[in-house]
Amino acid sequence: MRILIVEDEKTLANLIKKGFEEEKFAVDVAYNGEDGLFFAKNNTYDAIVLDIMLPIIDGISLLKELREENISTPVIILTAKDSVKDKVLGLDSGSDDYLTKPFSFEELLSRVKALIRRKFAASSPIIKICDLVIDTAEKTVKRGNKRIDLSAKEYALLEYLALNKNKVISRTAIIEHLYDEDFDLYSNVIDVFINRIRNKIDKNFDKKLIHTFRGIGYSLKE
Repeated sequence: MRILIVEDEKTLANLIKKGFEEEKFAVDVAYNGEDGLFFAKNNTYDAIVLDIMLPIIDGISLLKELREENISTPVIILTAKDSVKDKVLGLDSGSDDYLTKPFSFEELLSRVKALIRRKFAASSPIIKICDLVIDTAEKTVKRGNKRIDLSAKEYALLEYLALNKNKVISRTAIIEHLYDEDFDLYSNVIDVFINRIRNKIDKNFDKKLIHTFRGIGYSLKE
């Protein structure tokens, strides 16, 4: 999944970025509200981690503008402002969750994962498609009784297709969700990963789950 962190404390922002990248997320970081607003408007994210006290544009103003423009990306506010009044303001302004500093990264990660599951209407971390079982909490994949070993990006791609099961997802949408701002949109790496995943989960099974729609995209379906 791809997330945006809007946090002006660079050391903290980079620590959060590293933590999410270790969990196989693609991460963009903005160190002020103006850049954060630009990123949020011009890229597709699965969640946004947002500080309130930001330079140029504060977090509440940023959040209100996103909601006024019908950008519904899940947002968790991460801030040192811990009064009930501040929490109510954040939630009433359109945030989906509110976490105060100091915080545990494990809790932040868990809350972000919960927001993403809610976005995809997936109440359980277990996704089943025929005999394919994906545990999004443990990052494990099985087909039948066979464990499937995937690289970080292979897993991230399969998970994204699984969260959108039975839908055709374009290459552009996949790239936007798996990579940050620096990725080359004209790379054929998505096609390479699809072929690798297909060889691992479909090759020795009669029923094929990954389908290619030429000129449109890919789908994982029963």
